[in-house]
Amino acid sequence: MPPPADIVKVAIEWPGAFPKLMEIDQKKPLSAIIKEVCEGWSLGNHENFALQIADATNFYITEKNRNDIKNGSILRLTTSPYQTAVQLHERIQSSSMDAKLEALKDLASASRDITFAQEFINLDGISLLTQMVESGTDFGDLLSFTLTAFVELMDHGIVSWDTFSVAFIKKIASYVNKSAMDTAVLQRSLAILESMVLNSQDLYHKVAQEITIGQLIPHLQGTDQDIQTYTIAVINALFLKAPEEKRQEMAHILAQKQLRSIILGNVIRSTTPINDEMAHQLYVLQVLTFNLLEDRMMTKMDPQDQAQRDIIFELRRIAFDVECEPNNSGSIEKRKSMYTRDYKKLGFINHVNPAVDFTQIPPGMLALDNMLYFARHHQDAYIRIVLENSSREDKHECPFGRSSIELTKMLCEILKVGELPSENCHDFHPMFFTHDRSFEEFFCISIQLLNKTWKEMRATSEDFNKVMQVVREQIMRALTLKPNSLDQFKSRLQNLSYTEILKIRQSERMNQEDFQSRPILELREKIQPEIMELIKQQRLNRLCEGTCFRKISSRRRQDKFWYCRLSPNHKVLHYGDLEESPQGEVPHDSLQDKLPVADIKAVITGKDCPHMKEKGALKQNKEVLELAFSVLYESDEYLNFIAPDKHEYCVWTDGLNALLGKEMTSDYTKSDMDTLLSMEMKLRLLDLENIQIPEAPPPIPKEPSNYDFVYDCN
Repeated sequence: MPPPADIVKVAIEWPGAFPKLMEIDQKKPLSAIIKEVCEGWSLGNHENFALQIADATNFYITEKNRNDIKNGSILRLTTSPYQTAVQLHERIQSSSMDAKLEALKDLASASRDITFAQEFINLDGISLLTQMVESGTDFGDLLSFTLTAFVELMDHGIVSWDTFSVAFIKKIASYVNKSAMDTAVLQRSLAILESMVLNSQDLYHKVAQEITIGQLIPHLQGTDQDIQTYTIAVINALFLKAPEEKRQEMAHILAQKQLRSIILGNVIRSTTPINDEMAHQLYVLQVLTFNLLEDRMMTKMDPQDQAQRDIIFELRRIAFDVECEPNNSGSIEKRKSMYTRDYKKLGFINHVNPAVDFTQIPPGMLALDNMLYFARHHQDAYIRIVLENSSREDKHECPFGRSSIELTKMLCEILKVGELPSENCHDFHPMFFTHDRSFEEFFCISIQLLNKTWKEMRATSEDFNKVMQVVREQIMRALTLKPNSLDQFKSRLQNLSYTEILKIRQSERMNQEDFQSRPILELREKIQPEIMELIKQQRLNRLCEGTCFRKISSRRRQDKFWYCRLSPNHKVLHYGDLEESPQGEVPHDSLQDKLPVADIKAVITGKDCPHMKEKGALKQNKEVLELAFSVLYESDEYLNFIAPDKHEYCVWTDGLNALLGKEMTSDYTKSDMDTLLSMEMKLRLLDLENIQIPEAPPPIPKEPSNYDFVYDCN
């Protein structure tokens, strides 16, 4: 007879004694269970003891998390969180340096547990740590473990960042400003400054007074990628929290300090591969840099502003090499007629007053900025485009003005100018770090592409939107290849001519072709179950290989890992915590926890997951919600997942649904089904190529008058 659901069989350790096997009744109060364990080893004062998970985490068992205890778990009897906090509070104030160092090591480790952290914070432990830092007496490992413990305690979100003094901020900033500083101390100091800036507007102002970009730049010129990552994270935080009126000023300082070229030389083109966190920080910096364009993008042109109108005059002058006529030369009507003719050649929609074209937002004045940059820095190409189109027939000319405005708007959409950076995105483009005016150069390459594509398509004014769609596709396909430089981007576009785009489209259409005739539909229905079974087997095989999942916390770089995989017989899920991301598969025997598939009740996704209902900014992130799923087992217990990416999310939700005998409904399954079904259909229909398949079967002939033609085999 199986044991009751509330009874958990565990082993409990106590130093110097043999482990004790016992059954824990989850309905009994935790204090009663601890008392029973203490009495078994003849220990008094049971209220001074607690149970811990006996693994690398050493997390305390509480009434909130006791349901996480599984059959076969190893627990450890130890001093209570309060007693441990009191002891460590005293030990870290020891006069012996060796004793103090050991105490700080223990504190840094214990602070990862929120139960202990709450008790230590209640003893005013955070203030004690900040006083130790402010005193400046600790250095080396002592200081490193002090800052580590501080970071771990603050990560729990129990204490507000607004409570820290200017003296503490100055001390942390001084560690960053020193040219030679212990790596661990520098890492923690940078992490603290980043958290201060992101979590408090008041602290942003204080940190901004203590830290200058010039003091951060040297940390990017080393070879330690972790230090480089933390440094860019601090720069991003200062950039993100800066008031709008100061962002342009900060961008000017970054340009003066050659930040872009330093990142290009020491990070992007370094021999060390770029890890995910560095890629994320580079993406954030890229987004924040492009967001500086938002102000110009949302500024309408004032047709009465002479300085702005002079820019249009400059475009006309460069294109047609005309001297500015004195005000009294010729009649007003003659000059207006000449201007109208030239503005038409320049491709403006409003030939009389082209300033009106730039009142559309977006792209507003940003389009005019791009046009002037192109005319001044790529003058030959600019003149060639304008003169080429002014000599064509009216219906075949590619309007430079209108094209530039629509292209600028398109590039802003592609680069998502004005949107805040996503929490989990790593999509940075190396080519944008190769030039100080990368957006303008991006425009210059794209406007020449547009003119080339217009000619290849032999387009007329009616085809304008079609040309823009093709150009968008060309740009997006070239960006997907992640070119390392603007020249490489240009060369990728050369290989994506209109003819090539047509071939790619045709190939994709062939692969996705949906035959609608009745015989084909019947064949599809017959093949579909076989393909679905094949996909199911693939999903289960992937689950058997297993996946490493992140335990998302409030600080991304402090993420822990755990691994989950399905047993080869598809009956048990094996899982357990890892210290670091594994290099390959993790064997079953190293994963301590098990969950029988037979116990799984349901698979829950998205905002319905229990770990997505918790409060916190990270939990509300849309992208994290889209990657979250949970497995419900027994009555109300959950195994919670956050997939590393959309692909793994689809694999696991499909695989778990397949194990439960439910339908696999992910986008990935649909895509696989379409691909495999299309391939199988084409193989089976290969012999019928170029043969017309009738919509309906041929009619059955009438029954013959006799069957004399039948040969009797007997």
